[in-house]
Amino acid sequence: MTDPTPPTDPGVNLGDLLRRLRRRADLSQRELAGRAGLPQAAVARIESGRASNPRYRTVERLVRAAGGGMCVELEPAPGADTRAATSTEPGPVPHDDLRDQAGRRYPAHLDVWEVREPRDWPGAWWAEWYTLPPRLWPLPVPPATFRLNRDYRDERRDRERVRRSVSVRRVTGPTVPTTAWRFAAELPGGELVGELRAHDESPHLRWGDSLLSEERETVLDGVLVVAAYRRLGIGRRLVEALLAAVTESRGAVCVRALTELAGIDFLRACGFETEWSRPAAMRFDKAVSGVRQRRW
Repeated sequence: MTDPTPPTDPGVNLGDLLRRLRRRADLSQRELAGRAGLPQAAVARIESGRASNPRYRTVERLVRAAGGGMCVELEPAPGADTRAATSTEPGPVPHDDLRDQAGRRYPAHLDVWEVREPRDWPGAWWAEWYTLPPRLWPLPVPPATFRLNRDYRDERRDRERVRRSVSVRRVTGPTVPTTAWRFAAELPGGELVGELRAHDESPHLRWGDSLLSEERETVLDGVLVVAAYRRLGIGRRLVEALLAAVTESRGAVCVRALTELAGIDFLRACGFETEWSRPAAMRFDKAVSGVRQRRW
């Protein structure tokens, strides 16, 4: 007696369903096949659509091994409530439309991202050290890439979670002086992942002039971001929050900072310019709402 074939439902794409389930279970094709007691080639044929009419028992073993439920997802009973299936349906594979140079899909259980510049590709060892025009790149850059190492994968997913959920707020209260600025970058649970501190002072302090002037400029004391979450735009969001708050408070912005090495590139990306009279000094100067601002 042969196994029956799965019901032919035009709304069910077995290959797509299996890729979704495999991604949710974090299993490669070989790992899923091993759990189901089947050859890896059987998984590949179903996912690629080359197995147009696979046996029911084969599909059942694969779906169950990936944590899916056959009774609801492939063969609902007459009159059965399928709302539970909708709530637990695995999400789509984000990169399912991407293909490599040979036209093949990328592994469904891994995270794949497009390579727009060399630094997006782990194989571009030269990307962080110097800038080269494309014609001088030592290696051809692929259209997309991924990491096989699961630790890297989990780290990337965690960073993406933080990037989406982090929020920036201004900290006020008795612990913050009236001439000081403090901003915190926090996760929904209250975990602090970044902080900015600055203070106001009179520009005349540098020259020993009268302290009675109402002119004020803001000095950026520092921007700190947890090492694991750097290069996610958190530091830039903190600086932008400071600039917006100072603008709202005074109608014009003059923010100064002393920095070196990587800090120079970071502040330039935030709109600061180098004061050539002092090589390590940076400033952000902007007048708004028709207010004429004196440049000190």
